[in-house]
Amino acid sequence: MYQYHTLANGIRIIFSQNQSPVVHSGVYVNIGSRDERGADEGMAHFIEHSIFKGTEHRRSYHILNRIDGVGGELNAFTTKEETCIYASSLAIHLERCLELFSDILFHSTFPKHEIEKEKDVVLEEINSYKDYPAELIYDDFEEMIYGDHPLGHNILGTKKNVKHFTTESIHRFFHDNYTTDRMVISVVGSADFKKVIRLCEKHFGKYPATSSAALKRIAPVTRHFDTTINRHTHQVHALIGCPAYNAFDDKKVGFTLLNNILGGPAMNSRLNVAVREKYGFCYTIESQYTPLSDTGLFYIYAGIESEARERYRELVLRELNILREKPLSTTQLHAAKQQLIAQMAISNEQALNEMQSIGKARMMYDKVDTLEEMARDIEQVEAKQIQDIAQELFAPENISYLTFV
Repeated sequence: MYQYHTLANGIRIIFSQNQSPVVHSGVYVNIGSRDERGADEGMAHFIEHSIFKGTEHRRSYHILNRIDGVGGELNAFTTKEETCIYASSLAIHLERCLELFSDILFHSTFPKHEIEKEKDVVLEEINSYKDYPAELIYDDFEEMIYGDHPLGHNILGTKKNVKHFTTESIHRFFHDNYTTDRMVISVVGSADFKKVIRLCEKHFGKYPATSSAALKRIAPVTRHFDTTINRHTHQVHALIGCPAYNAFDDKKVGFTLLNNILGGPAMNSRLNVAVREKYGFCYTIESQYTPLSDTGLFYIYAGIESEARERYRELVLRELNILREKPLSTTQLHAAKQQLIAQMAISNEQALNEMQSIGKARMMYDKVDTLEEMARDIEQVEAKQIQDIAQELFAPENISYLTFV
């Protein structure tokens, strides 16, 4: 059972209690790379790095040592639509984590000498990313399918932009976007909820409510392509994908189930059986559905033998067509539902995953479905709905291809 509270300044809290000696806590902020424009591209990710570089009360070393010094772990990440700062620690150190989050979110100074050093770190991150084609191909695919839309821009930004970031430009972007109405505190641990509220009030409630202009996220117009790029890789990296449903679409649950059937993490997924197990063409093959606030993307990725490139595509398209042409049997549908529900339950057993998922859900939907509620929604999906979804999304004219050779 999830528990909710909202501070007077608009910061929302979501809490899940367990009996673990470890507590996972974090703050989600509804700002990501798609909210940047022009010279600010890459700013959200750069701020994710820079908030650990100094506050009015601490230097960089003291920030990093505050959690790590008691055996905990402090981290952060940026996506297209959100930034998250989070920590894992012993439950007795929950206040230490929340106080530190508050300090870096409301008192970061972005000192010039630290900013200049961090530029080199991010520039090297941009360079190193190019050495990992299995990751780079996703960014290239999104750039091609979204074009000049902000969703097509790399989260890391460009070298040119990063080099020109200043303490002043960072402060401006931070002040304009990291406001209390966009923040969600997520905690999973053994603490009493009243204590969580008290600690959040103590360290976050003292700040006045701030708000920014409503996020003007314009839905992208997607493009269709079949592109091969010579990256001089040892194996062929292939991405096949198409636009999909946004996070608020009624068909999201059905497509989540379909994606799990097709290329989810289980070894009995259709793609794993049809391509890896039967022919041995690849070590990894998986599909992924990423719903965003106003759009979504579906991908199938594999690293394959160069000689199997054409045969691989045929096998994937065959599996997509089977889903379009033949509805699941009652037995297949029941088994698929039970598998997905169990996977969700196991994922939630990992408390860090739960903290992140409920924080994001509170930020996006302002509520969090329990496992029972999610299972109920999955159980209501019918075979005809899955077939209709497959017919709509997997039509040949919707599918795009990107291949690294």
